Amino acid sequence: MKLILTSTIDKLGIAGDVVDVKDGYGRNFLLPQGKAIVWNKGTEKQIEGIKRARDAREIKGVEHAQQIREQLEALEVTIPARVSDAGHLFGSVTGNDVAQAVKKAGGPAIDKRSVTFAKPVKSLGSHTAAVKLHGAVTAHVPFEVVAAS
Repeated sequence: MKLILTSTIDKLGIAGDVVDVKDGYGRNFLLPQGKAIVWNKGTEKQIEGIKRARDAREIKGVEHAQQIREQLEALEVTIPARVSDAGHLFGSVTGNDVAQAVKKAGGPAIDKRSVTFAKPVKSLGSHTAAVKLHGAVTAHVPFEVVAAS
């Protein structure tokens, strides 16, 4: 089955790539999740649009990724969260929470899917999130989880 990826899939390709996958993988996973669209001759214009959008937000090389890493690691990021009387979070801190807090702190826009944690963040205090910026560059963003007022 020939598909056009609309988002980056590890070990398969990046957004805008035309890939051949097994029918079941495409029909049961990629298409229902919106990670790909069916390829045909009429979708060539969509490929160009996807690639233009990807290039606009993509990090340009290792040097650019290292500059962004320095910016991210220098930020003071605080994430307000709802807590119980005992000091436990209702839920946990997500990649989306970190991405929004970085942007609010004056940092560059990062993709919430590139944010990972060593272990789930379910308590107040200082924590660190890893942000994959490039194949060879990962930023470790320190952040503070505080009780929301």
